[in-house]
Amino acid sequence: MKEMICPHCKEKNIKKDGLRTTEKRGKIQRYRCKICNYRFVVDDGFYRMRNNEKIITMSIDMYISNLSSRKMRNQLSRHLNTKISHISILDWVRRYTLKVSKFVDKLQYNMGSSFYADETLIDCEGRDDRFWCCLDWDTRLITGVHYSLSGNPIEAQKFLFKSIQKGKPKFIQTDGGVFYPRAFRKLFYSNKIGSLTVEHKIQNASVTKIHNYRIETVFMKIKDRVDDFRGIKALWSAPILMNALVIQHNKFHAIERDRS
Repeated sequence: MKEMICPHCKEKNIKKDGLRTTEKRGKIQRYRCKICNYRFVVDDGFYRMRNNEKIITMSIDMYISNLSSRKMRNQLSRHLNTKISHISILDWVRRYTLKVSKFVDKLQYNMGSSFYADETLIDCEGRDDRFWCCLDWDTRLITGVHYSLSGNPIEAQKFLFKSIQKGKPKFIQTDGGVFYPRAFRKLFYSNKIGSLTVEHKIQNASVTKIHNYRIETVFMKIKDRVDDFRGIKALWSAPILMNALVIQHNKFHAIERDRS
C-alpha cells in the first residue's frame, strides 16, 4: 500500500480521524495530520464526485461498449432508481479517459517484432478526419494512435513516432499510402548504417488482394462505435473518445493474454 502523506505539509505522521458521510458514496475514511492538524480525505480517483464509483465506472464501460449516453441514463433510472443527466455520463467518459491515459502511458508492454499500421476515416462535424492506429501483431495490443484532420508525411511521422514509444519493432507494415515512405525516411533513416533502423514493409491490398485483417477488425469495431455516436460532434473531444476505445481494446486483449 502506498505510504500516506499529508497534502498540506507533506509529513507522513497520519492518523484516522472519523468518517465522512456522503449522500451517494456512503461513509469515507477521514484522516488527520499529527504535525499540522490538517484533516483530509484520500483522493481515490473519485474525490469530490457526487455519485457512487460503481455507477460511474459502469456508465463509462457501457457507453464505450455500445450504449448511448441517453440510453445509459435511462438504464440507471429504470434499474437503479438513479437520476443522472446524459451530459454527466459524457463528462465522466472524458474525465476518466484523460486520467487513465496518463496512467497507461507509463506502462511498458512486452511487444513483438512486427507492427502493422494503418489509418481510417472518421466522421467528425461532417468532415472525414483521419484516425491512425498501429497494432502489435503478436499481442494485438495497440501501440500508438494519432488523430489528424488530414493525411500527409508530417502527420504520418507524428503517428509513427507515437507507435514506437513502448517498443521498437524490426519492421512496420503499412498500406500503399504515399505519405509513409517519406515519414519512414525522416524518422528511421540512419546515416551510420545507410538504411532504415526500422524496416518499412508495404502491403498494397489493391495489388496483392491481401488485407491486414487484424487491424481492419480493430477499425471495424471503432467505426461501428462512431456510427453509433452518429458521428463525433466536437473536434476537441474526438481524440479523447477515440482514446477511450483504444484503452478498452488493450484492456480486453491484456486480460485475454494473461488467461492464456
